[in-house]
Amino acid sequence: LPGVCGCCGPLRPRYKRLVDNIFPEDPKDGLVKSDMEKLTFYAVSAPEKLDRIGAYLAERLSRDVLRHRYGYVVIAMEALDQLLMACHSQSIKPFVESFLHMVAKLLESQEPDLQVLGTNSFVKFANIEEDTPSYHRRYDFFVSQFSAMCHSTHEDPETRTRIRVAGIKGLQGVVRKTVNDELQAIIWEPQHMNKLIPSMLFNMQEADDFDSSPSGTERDENPAALAESCFRELLGRAAYGNMNNALRPVLVHLDNHGLWDPNEFAVSCFRIIMYSIQAQHSHHVIQQVLGHLDTHNKDTPRVRAGIVQVLLETVAIAAKGSVGPTVLEVFNTLLKHLRMSVDFEMGADSRRGSASSVSSRSKESEERIVQNAIIQTIGFFGGNLPDYQRAEVMMFIMGKVPVYGTPCHTLDTVKIGHLGTKRIQAMLLSSLIMVTSGFKAKTMAAALPPLFLDPLFSISLMEDSELRQLVLEILHNIIDRHDNRAKLRGIRIIPNVAALKIKREKISKQDVSFMKKHGQQLYRHIYLGCKEEDNVHKNFELLFTALALITIELANEEVVIDLIRLAMALQDMVLANEENMPMFIRCSILALVAAYLNFLSQMIANPPFCQHVSKVLEMRNLEAPYLLPEHIFREKCPTLEKDNRSLYFQTQEIAESLAGPSYNVERLSVPYVPQVTDEDRLSRRKSFVDTISLQVDLLSSSLPDKVQSPTLKHYSRLEEQEKEKRRQVIEKFQKAPFEEIAAHCEDSHAFNLSFLPYFCFRPPPSPSGTVTITAGHAQYHSVPVYEMKFPDLCVY
Repeated sequence: LPGVCGCCGPLRPRYKRLVDNIFPEDPKDGLVKSDMEKLTFYAVSAPEKLDRIGAYLAERLSRDVLRHRYGYVVIAMEALDQLLMACHSQSIKPFVESFLHMVAKLLESQEPDLQVLGTNSFVKFANIEEDTPSYHRRYDFFVSQFSAMCHSTHEDPETRTRIRVAGIKGLQGVVRKTVNDELQAIIWEPQHMNKLIPSMLFNMQEADDFDSSPSGTERDENPAALAESCFRELLGRAAYGNMNNALRPVLVHLDNHGLWDPNEFAVSCFRIIMYSIQAQHSHHVIQQVLGHLDTHNKDTPRVRAGIVQVLLETVAIAAKGSVGPTVLEVFNTLLKHLRMSVDFEMGADSRRGSASSVSSRSKESEERIVQNAIIQTIGFFGGNLPDYQRAEVMMFIMGKVPVYGTPCHTLDTVKIGHLGTKRIQAMLLSSLIMVTSGFKAKTMAAALPPLFLDPLFSISLMEDSELRQLVLEILHNIIDRHDNRAKLRGIRIIPNVAALKIKREKISKQDVSFMKKHGQQLYRHIYLGCKEEDNVHKNFELLFTALALITIELANEEVVIDLIRLAMALQDMVLANEENMPMFIRCSILALVAAYLNFLSQMIANPPFCQHVSKVLEMRNLEAPYLLPEHIFREKCPTLEKDNRSLYFQTQEIAESLAGPSYNVERLSVPYVPQVTDEDRLSRRKSFVDTISLQVDLLSSSLPDKVQSPTLKHYSRLEEQEKEKRRQVIEKFQKAPFEEIAAHCEDSHAFNLSFLPYFCFRPPPSPSGTVTITAGHAQYHSVPVYEMKFPDLCVY
């Protein structure tokens, strides 16, 4: 009986007869539409038969594929597509399994037409929204097969393009079908992302082979454009926990294909990533690139520079939105690699004398590329941060700058020597210039706290003109809150200051307080910076701009008097010439004083003062043009004529011109002399050991605080003695055992109660015992806890 049923058509099941009827005798005639409508109506009316219909269609399709009857294969897939679109019941699940089995059969074939046909059917299926999720369906095979198609190497270019486009569309279908299904989160696992992502990037790399701006149907047939669209869609759907799995394959692909040098594709790729992901996930991308930079810390300079430039691109986009908790991490990593780059550069420099000197020079120049890229990244990131975060970053970077005389825990400057230390200082200060550019602090106290100001001025006292220039530029960025610096560029005699249209506001109480507290530091920095023998034209230009900006932003009547005293002290120092400065430096200082007093007299709009300045400038034009900024930097300076009073500014005449209730001109009669005690704070940042050494240094000095040196020569000699004394004390307290230091501090001859409010560092008694040294022997005294007396703030 079964054999009879198999031979007799009328006895076959109805669903089989309906399926058979949709196939014509000649496959060229295509699907029989009338019979297809009957099959569709039957499937909708009896959904429980869908699984059998699907299984039978799959059986016929497999047989036709084996027999190479591709016309019937196309008809079978068309019928399956129509049934999928028409049926949305619970019973469609088994039918989908048969459908996916048939698609897999087509993809496994070696015929490009069948692969494209199967892909198109899968894409149609992927666009169908199912009513209920699938608990058991997996797409592992399709991810692998579509990824393989994306890497097709078919001999015929057109066929190769068709297969690649089909593979990308298939991956896009997998993404759309799975990313929104919570039960298909497995698609984000590394084994799948390691196939999906490289397949898209591989096709995006070949964008140059196609039209750069395809549109419409051309875009659908362009593998590069289609891959980019799929890549954007995948990243746009990535959730918080999936970002890392999606990003790692990108970095690995760029490594494997050597796309960091040159890095145009890498930059373009990460630009796509940053604009595709959700804004709150930006810090994930930054963290991944930072980690990758750490991994490649020993690669060639060009590779590291390429990664840093990619980081710059990601930071530039992320800084406009959310950067998460990675702000200081970014700067810490970049500063670490900046230090490593300087190490590599110094290593190349030390090998100059070897046979590989040419390669050493090229390596050094390549390291400069890395360093410049890092500085650009730091500056761009810092420049886009809000002011409160930028202030933290400024403090963070300043804390990394190695300053002479201080133990630097983050940068070991012993290994790289003096040149390496100088290079790091220059790089970090350049980074600070980038970060402070455009910084608009409401108060100077917030922008220049002591922890930032002290080490900054320490660097300004170093015997290196380049470092001093960088310090001045940082000060310009911070002080200039109304963008006046561009109007003041270049040291010159400004004939009409009002024509510059300088913007200014009334100085606030906070800034008045800041100048009372830190004004002497600013004046001292300028005074000592002027007389450095290695100063060049740029140094004096920056010093003039600094004086002008202080006048605009921070000068009230009291500060104006101080600035005039400073200018006159500079003139007196040049005329006395007790330090035997070069003639160029002396004439440059006098030119600086002339340019500044001309600016100051017009800023305060005092006619008698302006008249006196103009009179001196006229005499210099006639008799000593080399004392004017327009000539000093182009002509040689002859001997100064000290006796010709008309060539120099006179304190008495300035005091008479300012006489009145506004200015306390009596202070002009007191010559400005930098305070010796300021040197202690300016020479270094204070660690705990530095604080002790500073205390003992001050206490062991027999000079009272109020004693001022009567002459510059005496001041200079006293300053040298103080430097040598401090060096000895620092060396002693950094190398001596702690017990000896503690005993020395407890010595009545080295401790003065008058300094107790300022230096109270003696630790409380400890139950473990305290050490005292008597006659060269250490003695331990234990104090019970119940007998110890604690300060009120320590008791709870």
